[in-house]
Amino acid sequence: METEFNCHFCDVCDGYGCVGQMPGMGGPNASRNFILNCAAWKSVGKGPFEPEEIEVRLAPMTGAVENVGYFDEKQFYFDLVASCVESGIKITIGDGTPDFKLFWGIEAVEFYQKKNPSLKAGVFIKPYPDEKIFERYERAMGIMEFGGIDIDSYNIITMRNLVHLEKKSASDLIALKKFLSSKGIPFAVKGVFNSEDIEVMEEVKPDIVCISNHGGRVDVRQGSTAEFLKENYRRLKNCCGRLWVDGGIRTMEDVRTASTFGADGVMMGRPFATALCQKKSFSEVLK
Repeated sequence: METEFNCHFCDVCDGYGCVGQMPGMGGPNASRNFILNCAAWKSVGKGPFEPEEIEVRLAPMTGAVENVGYFDEKQFYFDLVASCVESGIKITIGDGTPDFKLFWGIEAVEFYQKKNPSLKAGVFIKPYPDEKIFERYERAMGIMEFGGIDIDSYNIITMRNLVHLEKKSASDLIALKKFLSSKGIPFAVKGVFNSEDIEVMEEVKPDIVCISNHGGRVDVRQGSTAEFLKENYRRLKNCCGRLWVDGGIRTMEDVRTASTFGADGVMMGRPFATALCQKKSFSEVLK
């Protein structure tokens, strides 16, 4: 089947090739934060820790048809999980609207669990009203490595209005953390990208904090995730078990740079989506 993908497969994925493409692979304001994310890993310098090869994980991705240009939404999740399994990349799934975007991601992981019963995935849910979050956690419980909230998606105004997303307080997040802790599952918060977020994390103390601006698609403030990590890793390391970062990471040198600022892991989205479209092994992405 011939498919016209929205990715242009640029030699260097740095945000310039898809400017103005939303839906698509670009970001708002002429991909401003997407471009900054990519550039900053080359200019941010090195932190105080010795560089390490830390965990690299698939970032949660949905909207395969409208954003990636994939030929089938359900098949995207199955192909994405299959490529992660084949390449030994840890899996994270997310949700979206309609609900099948989450359910097909869960089904894909469940399918490969039949061959590998130990297979698990991180699951990020958008900040819906609590009842809906709990329902989604329960549906994903059989595959869940950790459960998380994607707080930065609240700042995507069209999505917020469409599915009634909420700005979660520290007490809201603590309640979700307690629910997952009662099931023996770690709690993660993705989308930390301003000083208010850090203050909330200091109160919540999640198991995992992920610095993120949704791949540059959230533009409430100008800046890169690399610079935010550099400026705030000390405070964040003191209030979580593990510190992750995503946005603009393209090479193993970028991964090692993140590690020098205390990151325990990184998540990547666009490079894996591009590899899938080009039928490349995910293990080749960082070479």
